[in-house]
Amino acid sequence: MTIGIDLTGRVVLVTGGSQGIGRGIAEAFVEAGATVVTCARSAVEDPPPGTTHRQCDVRDPESVQALVDGIVTEHGRLDVAVNNAGGAPYALAADASPRFHDKIFGLNLTAPLLVAQAANAVMQQQSDGGSIVNISSISAQRPSPGTAAYGAAKAGVDSLTKSLGMEWGPKVRVNAINVGLCRTPQTGDHYGGDEVVAAIEGTIPLGRMARPREIGNVAVFLASDLASYVSGAAIECHGGGEPPVFLSVLERATQS
Repeated sequence: MTIGIDLTGRVVLVTGGSQGIGRGIAEAFVEAGATVVTCARSAVEDPPPGTTHRQCDVRDPESVQALVDGIVTEHGRLDVAVNNAGGAPYALAADASPRFHDKIFGLNLTAPLLVAQAANAVMQQQSDGGSIVNISSISAQRPSPGTAAYGAAKAGVDSLTKSLGMEWGPKVRVNAINVGLCRTPQTGDHYGGDEVVAAIEGTIPLGRMARPREIGNVAVFLASDLASYVSGAAIECHGGGEPPVFLSVLERATQS
């Protein structure tokens, strides 16, 4: 017996959906039959096939409201909102400016709340409600040196997910995905080359980083009727997690 997910007729918004993990998420929803709208602050030359793209600064309440209003005007509804837009450059907490921290929290915590609020207002009026999926990070669950504000913001997203799931049920389900290391076109540049990436992948129990589409598959599941009783949850998608540092220390000690 096979279980397929058919989201034909569902309208889906994926923020930051034109590249990286967001692109993989958008592609997964398209494959499931959904009508997919992506957004970013700028126009894109190569949107995921089968999607439409709109410009929106998800940190700006008026821009977010205009985005959601436009989707409802064009498609008549909004069934799924995926809060994927986010990220942070490396910066030690002691050196980063208050303005830097404000921007990181704005993009990674305030923006998902703004999008969720606008989406919820629509979904609460629909007979079958809707689903909100927040893309969080394993940085929410462990120290995040060099991206401390990002990790704190993602921890806030996990907390927000639980609270909104409780406030907005039964019409709207809210869940999060705690994403681990993921291969994108920028991965090699970020870590300093393929050799370093391969060494990092060797520490992951499943032997490799995730692919963007694999994150998309989890998002599609959470948005589907197969997850009809899942809300307020944070699903870990990290290939088995990160081995404790003491294990590598012990291994080196026993080999010396």
